[in-house]
Amino acid sequence: MTESREGRILHLQRLSTEDGPGIRTTVFFKGCPLRCAWCHNPESISPRPQVQWLAGQCLGCGSCRDVCPHGCLHMGQQGMDIDREHCAGCGTCADACPGNALELLGKTVDVQALVAEILKDRTYYDASGGGVTASGGEPGAQPAFVADLFRRLKAAGVSTALDTCGLVSPAGLAQILPHTDLVLFDLTEIDPARHRAFTGQDNRDILQALHVVAGHVRERGGALRLWVRTPLIPGATASRENLAGLGAYLALHLAGLVERWELCAFNNLCRDKYRRLGLDWPFATTPLLTARELEEWAACARLSGVAPDIVVATGATMAPHE
Repeated sequence: MTESREGRILHLQRLSTEDGPGIRTTVFFKGCPLRCAWCHNPESISPRPQVQWLAGQCLGCGSCRDVCPHGCLHMGQQGMDIDREHCAGCGTCADACPGNALELLGKTVDVQALVAEILKDRTYYDASGGGVTASGGEPGAQPAFVADLFRRLKAAGVSTALDTCGLVSPAGLAQILPHTDLVLFDLTEIDPARHRAFTGQDNRDILQALHVVAGHVRERGGALRLWVRTPLIPGATASRENLAGLGAYLALHLAGLVERWELCAFNNLCRDKYRRLGLDWPFATTPLLTARELEEWAACARLSGVAPDIVVATGATMAPHE
């Protein structure tokens, strides 16, 4: 009997409609090799468990402070101060908090138990043409676990999607892709220097991974689909030069292989996540795009050399009165 694998995830998001076709369950994995300045899930970057403080639920009782084995918690004028340099993410404080004001982000799960939980929602997948998406963080950082998860889901008749930042080794992709129906591939910035400035890494290995995925798409025909996703970040990725460059690259190297190029409007709903983790966010005061701006970026992408009908713009935009 094969030993069951364990992986580290953040949580499941049920009834998702934004991470692939149909109604889906998205599994958010812990840990990412990139440090994107615009990251919408900062709690997923570190592979280690982390504690966040929810101010509105704190009773001020000090129970958490009393049980912390490393003395990392101190109540100051601005609220709970967590010494994150010495916090081991053990979760003792969260277990002791009567108001659930401290939450441990990141847990180790058994693949069999995870599949059993996911399959509770299979009625939604079957009715809508949906399935399960592995997102993050970067699921490709745990390739053996994701491959095992997808293999079990496919055996149960559930469609699978890999949402990746692209910084995954060819060996990791070789484990995962045979059990994958759809790849959602993030392609954010075509210029290597700007990519490094915004994410901490240049895009050489990411483009290499994109070609690896494209090779699997060619080999499997319609059995593996590829969507490319580009976040439209004001002052960063949202530029005519970048969209023209990305589109030209896709047209030259992946013509006929990319089913959808999705332009994802900047979203600022993650501001509280940064605050709860004690982090600054450079885009905290950046406004949403207007509907007109979003359509202008889509028009720019359609003129870049790709088949215009693959370009789709998604996401919330600024209300007219804002």
